[in-house]
Amino acid sequence: MILLNRHFYLSFLQMKKLMNRYLLLWLLLPLNVFGQGLLSPSAFLGYELGERFTRHHDVMAYFEHVAQVSDMVQLQQYGETYEHRPLVVALVSSADNLRNKEDIRTSNLHRTGLSSASISQDIPIIWLSYNVHGNESVSTEASMKTLYELVSPSNSKTKPWLENTLVIMDPCINPDGRDRYVNWYNQIAHTTPNINADDREHHEPWPRGRTNHYLFDLNRDWAWQSQQETQHRMTLYNAWFPQIHVDFHEQGVNSPYYFAPAAQPYHELITPWQRQFQDQVGKNHARYFDQAGWRYFTKEVFDLLYPSYGDTYPMFNGAIGMTYEQGGSGRAGLQIKTETSDTLSLKDRLAHHFTTGISTIEVTSENASQVLVEFEKFFRDNAANPKGQYKTFVVKGSNNQDKLRDLKNYLDLQLIKYGVTNSRKTYRGFDYQDNRQSSFTLEQNDLVISAYQPKSILTQVLFDPKPVLVDSLTYDITSWAIPYQYDLEAYALTERVPVSLNDPINEEEPAPGANRSAYAYVAPWKTINDARWLASLLKEGIKVRVAEEPFSINNQSYQAGTLVINKVDNEDNTNFEQLVNELALEHERSPMPIASGWVQVGDDLGSRSYQYIKPPKVALVSGDNISSLSFGECWHYFEQQLDYPITILDLEYFTKIDLTKYDVLVLPNGRYDFGEKTFSKIATWVKAGGRLILVQNAINVVAGKDGFAIKKDSVEKKVTSDYQSLYKDRQREAIKDFVPGAIFKVKMDTSHPLGYGFNDHYFSLKTGDLTFPYLDNDWNVGTVPNPTSLVSGFVGSDLLAKQSQALAFGVEDHGAGQVLYLVVNPLFRAFWYLGKLLMANAIFMVGQ
Repeated sequence: MILLNRHFYLSFLQMKKLMNRYLLLWLLLPLNVFGQGLLSPSAFLGYELGERFTRHHDVMAYFEHVAQVSDMVQLQQYGETYEHRPLVVALVSSADNLRNKEDIRTSNLHRTGLSSASISQDIPIIWLSYNVHGNESVSTEASMKTLYELVSPSNSKTKPWLENTLVIMDPCINPDGRDRYVNWYNQIAHTTPNINADDREHHEPWPRGRTNHYLFDLNRDWAWQSQQETQHRMTLYNAWFPQIHVDFHEQGVNSPYYFAPAAQPYHELITPWQRQFQDQVGKNHARYFDQAGWRYFTKEVFDLLYPSYGDTYPMFNGAIGMTYEQGGSGRAGLQIKTETSDTLSLKDRLAHHFTTGISTIEVTSENASQVLVEFEKFFRDNAANPKGQYKTFVVKGSNNQDKLRDLKNYLDLQLIKYGVTNSRKTYRGFDYQDNRQSSFTLEQNDLVISAYQPKSILTQVLFDPKPVLVDSLTYDITSWAIPYQYDLEAYALTERVPVSLNDPINEEEPAPGANRSAYAYVAPWKTINDARWLASLLKEGIKVRVAEEPFSINNQSYQAGTLVINKVDNEDNTNFEQLVNELALEHERSPMPIASGWVQVGDDLGSRSYQYIKPPKVALVSGDNISSLSFGECWHYFEQQLDYPITILDLEYFTKIDLTKYDVLVLPNGRYDFGEKTFSKIATWVKAGGRLILVQNAINVVAGKDGFAIKKDSVEKKVTSDYQSLYKDRQREAIKDFVPGAIFKVKMDTSHPLGYGFNDHYFSLKTGDLTFPYLDNDWNVGTVPNPTSLVSGFVGSDLLAKQSQALAFGVEDHGAGQVLYLVVNPLFRAFWYLGKLLMANAIFMVGQ
């Protein structure tokens, strides 16, 4: 009882102390409302920055406080996350500049050539992006200190900078990921931080806080804009077009601070000025770091090639884009012991990020006029005389209309102009389909994208068929061209083609209404849009069949994979025609009403070759040792792209699940350690009719196992007895078996359900060294015949040599079920357009 009373007394004292702190804040808040006092972050929050992690809503509260009491700050909410947290930026500048912010914005747009507004303001824009990776959480803490020091009346140094710059601060790009990390850490942290790296506060659990709600890396999404947060942010970004953009990050605990200039490889279209100013900024940072005795490095690791980073994407849009990396990340917690037995604290990390942020504003202010001149020159010069090899990109109007429509929507997001030409003329250019120079005829309905436009550089980068790689030690994928993503007949020309920009392009008529006298409806199966429509039909109880063989009806040919909706199959559905009509209109589909089941060529519609598509019950596995990125790609695909229900099964309780309740089981990329009993359970389920989809390394669950056709990964380290590599060359030796991301032309069996809707090939983005040989007696649906199948991008020499009779996609019939081997991830970062149809085939078509 005495012990209990003592604990109660101590708790009472702690509660009293806490209440006194909040009482003080309550007494001060009325002063703030009436504009009589600016609080520092520590005074507002009740603790010193760096003593603890601040939850997102408290960060927002502090930014709101500063905006209320200072005429140098205005807040703007530009969207919200998937978990409904606000996305907010702060505009920070002098009071006069903020009163003229619209003139500053429109003047800046005029410099890009995207607006006809006149230039009335000469104020460069600096955009500071914090916490894109949620568990790299120190930067948001630094944002509060940066905001305070910029507007604090006691800081006379910063005020002149804000007279000739406007700073846009995004304190947290990824609030969902940040709060996932911060809430976890605050729950398990010791009263006094434990610096021992073995402690649990330094071992963040799966899926960790780096990513957003759907576990996407938002720092790889700038160009593709697959995620809600990115879409909202890019709408605002394209309204301002900053001259400077900084992306604050963290890296390994033992790493010194990194700031620009960046490492090679640079994309060849990055301008000398952009590289020069990175040097200038870096030297200014170095001055402060030298004074403080802080370690740092430049020109290593972080390159400027892949176009979808927070440094490269701004670069390709005229800005000086820079990544700043502080040692720490989710491993560091509040304090951690480093390899040199020093203690790295959150306060240390905060000080470093604060310093580079302030230094960036300082050096931009000192060079404000030149920054504006060079920014305008970037757009003017490239629009008048594009620097890249290719000046025009032509996408044939004969391509699938869904693909063309989705491509144009994507170009609109990027503010890339396109149009048509009135002439019919023969040109010669690089043929994306055949990977060589070819002649073609330009016709009136072809889509023409000219490099002679404001978004010249971004256009050239996104359509670049073979990015120049001056150094193979690169940080990310090395090829990404849009025509390969969509599998388009397209050409890159070295000459200029006259074009009427953004002229309307003829498209197919909208979907016809349902016909009550129709015997059936048939619809092609070509893109994710068809899959989304099928998913909606199945959810509404409409029974659908799929054609296993090509056929012709009403003088029109249809390929294997065509959807057939028979009226007789749906005679119990009194709203059949209405549902088909409504869903067709909603999804912009054009199902063809057929008056008879009699087919001109092929099997009649009543034949067994039209298989009923049983609505699959799908389960997706999550948990430790599974790639959170791969899991997130699958989760996002089902919920946001396909709009089809799934059940997520965690490995923690997977052994207790009755698999017979599900038709499809998806195992994302990962390392699985199923015991013999669980493995036998899965194998029995497959034999009974289950469909097991294995993505990348999940294939190793069955590879080499008795009863399964797939052999183990065939990649082995090359050993050459007569050659001894030098220690200094160890990194380059290692990449001989490495592929960061390269495009192969995969041969497809389009007669197999996994190949429905494709041409005779599939442009795959290979992002790992996983290599399997052909299946001996099963279905090699997607294959890499030989190393010449490489289209674009870097592949290590030893790994490339092994790409002979290599499997990309395979299906094994296993009893009454199937095992699908997806050696190449079709859903990579949600931007590889072709892969979305392939996954739909795996879900809906295989095994029917």
